[in-house]
This record gives sequence, C-alpha cells and structure tokens, in this order.
Amino acid sequence: MPDIWSKLSALETARRLEVDVIKGLTNSEARSRLERVGPNIVEKGPEVAVWQMFLHQFKDLIVLVLLAAMAISGLLDAWVEAITIAGLVLLNVILGVVQEYRAERTMAALKDLAAPRARVIRDRLESKITADELVPGDIVLLEAGDRVPADIRLTHTMCLEALETVLTGANKPVRKHTRVLDETAGPADDGNMVFMGTTLTSGRGQGIVVATGMATVLGQRTGAVQTTKEEPTLLQVRLAQLGRGLVFFCLAVCTLVVVAGVLRGESAYLMLLTGLSLAVATIPEWLPAMVTIALAVGVQRMISRGALVRRLSAVETLCCITHICADKTGNLTQNEMTVRRVYLAGQELEVSGEGYDPKGWFKGETAPGGPDLTKLLSIAALCNNATLYRNNMSIGGLFRGAGPGQKAAWQISGDATDGALLVLAAKGGVWRERLEKEARRLAEIPYDAERKRMTVIYREAGKTEALVKGAPEEILNLCTHYQRDGRKVLLDAHARAAVLEAQARMANGALRVLGLAYRELTAGFFSGQIDAQAIEHNLVFVGLVGMVNQPRPSAISAVQRCRRAGIRVAMITGDHVLTAQAVAREMGIAGRDSRVLTGEQLDQSSDEELAAVAGEVRVYAQVTPRHKLRIVRALKRRGHIVAMTGEEVDDVPSLKEADLGIALGLTGTDAARESSDLVLIEDNFSSLAAAVEEGRGLGVNIRKFIRYLLTCNAGEMLVVLLAVLGGLPLPLLPVQILWTNLLTDGLPAMALGVDPVDRESMRTRPISLQEMIFSRGLGRRIISSSFIMALLTLAVFSLAYLVGNNLDAARTMAFNTLVFVQLFYVFSCRSEHLTIRELGITSNPQLVWAVLISTLLQLSINYLPFLQPVFHTVPLSLSQWLIIFGAALLPSLGGWLRGQSYRGWQERLTY
Repeated sequence: MPDIWSKLSALETARRLEVDVIKGLTNSEARSRLERVGPNIVEKGPEVAVWQMFLHQFKDLIVLVLLAAMAISGLLDAWVEAITIAGLVLLNVILGVVQEYRAERTMAALKDLAAPRARVIRDRLESKITADELVPGDIVLLEAGDRVPADIRLTHTMCLEALETVLTGANKPVRKHTRVLDETAGPADDGNMVFMGTTLTSGRGQGIVVATGMATVLGQRTGAVQTTKEEPTLLQVRLAQLGRGLVFFCLAVCTLVVVAGVLRGESAYLMLLTGLSLAVATIPEWLPAMVTIALAVGVQRMISRGALVRRLSAVETLCCITHICADKTGNLTQNEMTVRRVYLAGQELEVSGEGYDPKGWFKGETAPGGPDLTKLLSIAALCNNATLYRNNMSIGGLFRGAGPGQKAAWQISGDATDGALLVLAAKGGVWRERLEKEARRLAEIPYDAERKRMTVIYREAGKTEALVKGAPEEILNLCTHYQRDGRKVLLDAHARAAVLEAQARMANGALRVLGLAYRELTAGFFSGQIDAQAIEHNLVFVGLVGMVNQPRPSAISAVQRCRRAGIRVAMITGDHVLTAQAVAREMGIAGRDSRVLTGEQLDQSSDEELAAVAGEVRVYAQVTPRHKLRIVRALKRRGHIVAMTGEEVDDVPSLKEADLGIALGLTGTDAARESSDLVLIEDNFSSLAAAVEEGRGLGVNIRKFIRYLLTCNAGEMLVVLLAVLGGLPLPLLPVQILWTNLLTDGLPAMALGVDPVDRESMRTRPISLQEMIFSRGLGRRIISSSFIMALLTLAVFSLAYLVGNNLDAARTMAFNTLVFVQLFYVFSCRSEHLTIRELGITSNPQLVWAVLISTLLQLSINYLPFLQPVFHTVPLSLSQWLIIFGAALLPSLGGWLRGQSYRGWQERLTY
C-alpha cells in the first residue's frame, strides 16, 4: 500500500525491494520479476466476443427487413424464396461481423502503438522501455510532461510537481519531495510518491517503482478500467443521418410500388415481396461499414508513412485542414543542433565540427581561450540536463570509446539544445562529469516558456554560484555586469549594444542564439528555498552561443506540397524574430515581405485584431504556449480548420483547442501525446503532409463509394418503379433484386473504398465535412447515372419481352444488364476528373478481382442448373449477351473517353 512506502526512507524502500539505486535492477532480474508479477497494465473490461458481434448484427434495420421478408415467404409456403433470403441474411451478417472484428483489431493495434514508455536504469544503463515492462524495484527517471507509469516512491526531486486530478479530483499540481512521512491519509497526502496515471507538470525526479498494474492505487480504485468506446466521427454521424433519411424515403417509394402494382392487377404476395426486396436493395446498408473500413485502411496507411492516429475523427479532419501551425524545432528542422559561433566580450569565435561528435576547434581574430571562454563552457556544461554518450554508455564518461573495429556515433539523451551545449563544452575540454567531481548541484529552476531561461545552483569549494542560460534579451535584462578577461565590468549602454549587435548578426544567419550568465551567491543566501526572483538578477553576462538547426529537406518539399493543396503553413518558434525569418525563408514558408508577429505584438493585440490578421501571418516568433492557444482561437474564429503541433506540457491547451492536435513522437511529452489527435512518429513535418494526403485520399474514396452505392441502389429502385408506373411486367423478381444488391454492393464497393490515394488530391482546395457528401456535382452525377442505369435495363427488358415474348428470358436479360452495368460503372467511380484510361485498370488490383469474382458468381446463377430455379434465370444466347454487355458498357464509355481535363478541374478547385 502507498501509505507504507511513504513512511519508509528511500534507502529502506530500496532495501526492501532488493535494488541498488545506482545500478538499478539487472535485466535478468527484471525479466524474472515480470514473469512473477505480470505486466504493468490495469486490466480492462472484457472485450466484445465474436458471438456478441454476431448477435449485434441482428439489430440492424436491413437485417430486420430481410427477416420480415423471410418470414412472409415462409408463411406463404414460398420456401425457395425463404431459404434464399435466409442465405442472404447469413452472408450479410457474416460480412458485418468481419468488418466489426477488423475495426476492433485496428483500434487495439493503435492503442498498442500509442502505449506510453518509461526511462529506467538497468545494469547501470539508462534505457527506454514500454511501461508495461516495469516491475517493482525498477529505478525510473521522471520529467515534466511524463505520464507516471506506475506507483513510485521518490528518491530525488528537482522542482517536481504532479497533477493528480485522476485520483484526487484536485486541479492544481502538487509539489513533490523525498522526505519520510509520519502520517498519511491517502494519495493526496503522499508528497513523496507519484502515482500511476497522473501527469508531471514541471521539474524532474527519480524514484523506485513500488507497485504496478492492479496493485497500484489506480488499479485498486477502478478494479477494471473499461475500454473507452471510440465516439463516431462527424462524417459517420452525418452518413448515419443520411441513411436514416434514405430509409424512410425508400420505404415510401416501395410502398408506392406495392400499391401501384396491386392496383394494376399484380399478385399482392408478389408485390409485397417485391416491395420488401426493393427496400432491402435501395437502403444503403453498406454505407456505414464502408466508412469504417475506409477509416481503418486510412489509419494503417498513415502509420506506414510516419503518422500515428489516436482518434478516428482525425482521419477525416485531415482532409479539411486549411491552416497548419508548425513548431520549428524538431518538426521543420532536424533537431540536431550544432554550435557554430561563440561571442565573448570583445571576441567572436567560430566553432568547427559536425553533429554530436565532440571534436572541433575554436577560431577567432585572436587566440581563443582564456578565463572568459572557460567560464562560458563551464556554464554550458553544468546548466544542462542532457547526457552525451557513445557506444550505449553514459556513465560518468567511462567506456564511451568505441570498441575494437567499432565506429559508434556520439549521441545525446535529452534536449537537443542542451546536447549542443554539452558538445561545445567538450570541444573545449570541459566535461560535466569532471566538473561534478568537485561541484555539487544544489537546486534547479527549470526552463519555463514564460521566463525563457533555466538556472542551476552549484557549490564548489565553499563557493555557491547560480548559472543561467536563456533568451539573450531576457538574460541581458537581468545583468548588471559582464565578464572580460576574467574580471567583472559594469554593463554600460555601449557594451549592451555590442551584445545585441552580435545577436542580430547570428540571428540573421539563421542561428538560434542563447545567452549565458552567472551570479555568485553570498554565504547563507541560498538555504534550500528556491526563489527565482531573488536569484535571477544582478547577473554577470558571459557570452552568446549561436547554434544551427538545419531544415529537414523532406520538410521543405512537404511545405510546398501543402501550399499547392491550398493549406497555409505558419511557423511558430520561441527564437528571435530575425532567426525565425531566416529559417522561414529557407523553408519556403515566408518571403521577405511576409507578415511576422512576435509574442510582444500578440500581447498588445486584442482577440479581434489578431483574428483579422492571423490568416496572413506566416511566422510567429518569440512566442509562448499561451500565445499558441490565442493563435488557434483566432484562426478558428476566421473559419479555418486548424492543425497545431506541440511537444511540451504547456502545449496541451492549444493541442486540445485545435481541430487537429499533433504531438511529436520522439521529443514530445506523454502529456502532449495523450492530448493529441495525431502523433508524428519521427517528428517530421513530411509525415504530417503525408497524413494530409492520406486524409484527402480518404475523403475522395468516401465520395467514390457514396457515388457508387447510391447510384446503384437508386438505379435498382427506379427500374421497378418506372416499370410499374409504365404498365410493364415486373422486370426483376424479389430474389433477383436481393442478389443484385448483395453482389454489387459487396466486394466491388469494399474494393473501391480502399482505392489508392488519388495522385492529384494534393492539388485541390480543402473540402469541408459539410460539403463532402453531395458537393461539387456529386448529387447530379448520382441522379443522372441512376436514371441511365434504369432506362438501359428497362430498354433491354422491353426489347427482349416484345421480340421474344418470353418473360423469363426478358427478366434474365434485365437482371444481368443491371448487374453488369453496375460492375462496369464501378471503374468510372474511381475518379471525378480522370478517365479510366488515365487511371489504369490495374492500379487497384483488389477492384479488378472483386469485379471478376462478382462476374463469375453472376454467370454461375445463369448456368448452374441447381441455381437457375432459385434465381429464376434461363440460359442466354450469344446475341442476347452481346445486347446485355453493349448496354452495360454504355454508361462507362464516358469514363473511358471523356474525362474532364485536369487543367480545367484544377482551376475550379485550387485555392
């Protein structure tokens, strides 16, 4: 129980759990404990079984209509029809179960991919594991933004705070410590512990896992956390509403057909079955299933292209995005920083070297070195939480050399900026591990987006110093002196101007610039209480470092693809405005005259003023997370569908506010990922562009099978309706109507829903969900094509009946004409602007196979003797088949010959 561990010291906790707090568990011991206690997961409610999915299908309206038709057939001793309908019901239900099962498995796989990870120390080495691998006794490293993966007794804390709303209901973060507690009343009072499911909002820490899985406080309280049911997306809701409307419309038309048929002398039984079959055929029962399949396929495609969807609604939102607000660092740039220039009082140095390899030299007009450079490098190394390692070793600088025959690359663990500073210091021979043999860190004031700086306090040989790094303007404003030749000199206006001029030169060269300073604290000034305002003033300015973060080449091309797709891209950064402008120009996001807003200007603007200009701004510089929230709201106020990227805890509000919140998978915090709709697995903007392309493709595919399904269903209804109103015999019998619906709305529609992404989808303006279903002439195409199908079928029926005077043969020809006109028409539905010839028949092999299988099934009911009486078909001659195929191909000829030119289509739709 947590109250037991909170009353024990950290050392006693480690002793009871048999773990060395320095070395951690061995990998073999961790595996043994995992086998003994089981995975670190809170058990979920029981999954939906296949038999439950099977029973669920019988709640569907279409299945109930089919069952009614089967019952009526049985009561009237029409056993052939009853058995046929029963077979169709069973096939319909099986397909429904398969679709639901696939959707469930897809969502389960997504949750596994999005599972949280934990940083642990095992066998002395720091490593990342999935949270379900944690065991009691594991040493876990914690930092702001993490979701706590287990119940943990803290052994070290540095300004650590946790939001424990999930357990206590409190909305304010709780400051954590390591002191032993005498009394405790529960998690709200256990300040020396953090609990599974809570979120760390600031600071850093380390602790020992004391409970996992169902033994945690969360596991005990919930007993079993039920799986959160995925809410239907907006498109699914709208299509469900459309389906219900079409149900009532179709039932009204079918009632008209039944009444008209009875009045003109047809059998009431035949007309009743015809009406029920027609209702079954015309109600678009496959539409919701097709959307679910398309969404699932879209999710899988996005994963393969580096984007992990956390909510299905994100898939359809992607096709509507009009504005992307992207963080610069790690998303548009490579997130591998290298210091290129150093400015000291009166001296500017160039720094050589590449990446994180600590080999390089300093070059200036005068010989580099001296106390000023040494002090700057010491601050860079100590005011730092990253780790520089090689050969998978990061322990105190030991064993970092590559082994015989190895060429292990240098890497960093932690923030890229901190990593660049560590490398800079190492190039000058300054290693944090060596410094910390004499110096001891007493406290830390973490970096804060509002303060734009970080401070650490070290004590060495009786001397205590505060070491500070941050935005140059912020640091300079806190300084009263600067260091020159190892001496403190008053920071006058001339010296201040020189620093700002050096900063501007670096920023214009697309360098990110940081200022470094320090302050000596008098004896007794720092007693363990951290007061940022009391510490961060009267600083001594030491110098500037300018680091480069190269743009990702793939991101540059992705930005251009988004712009061609009518999507505005804006870059958001905390960097100096000159740095931001230089990088944005290099990325192709902004030109020399593009609108730029700074955080200060945002503070001075009202919400109305910001909303008026936000759509035209291409660069936001020196901004904080609260500014990002205002930017999102301003863009939404102007009607934009906004995507916002983020990685920090403070980004959570803007991620939630955006229409599409996007977290960075590598550098993003757990808090950001859990608040997002989409995670970029490799932190690459090109993955976002690829996800937009897949979203666009999904939107196009949904329009394709809406067009196909509704056209085919309306065509089937019109065939019977027009025949009854025109005084013709029924051209189709009930079982033929049901078979046509199952054959054409099944495999071909499913294959159409997974059509490859239209290569031109990124050259059209975004489409809104409100216009997705019947916009851009889709409704007109459905109506015209369904009438053409119906008229061609009736023409073949009338010709065959009048010439041959054989009703069975005429019905067989009409039956086959309607089936094949729909099977051929599916190829025309693949694009609204390209011809079938331009698309290529084989570009969707699934569709080709679906049509071939459907064709074989249709031919089988024409020629297999035991199926002919079931479907009331008769063998046809070659000339009859030529008439059927000639009529069936007519509606598709336009798709072969007349596709709209892409140029004209582009001019109408491009932003």
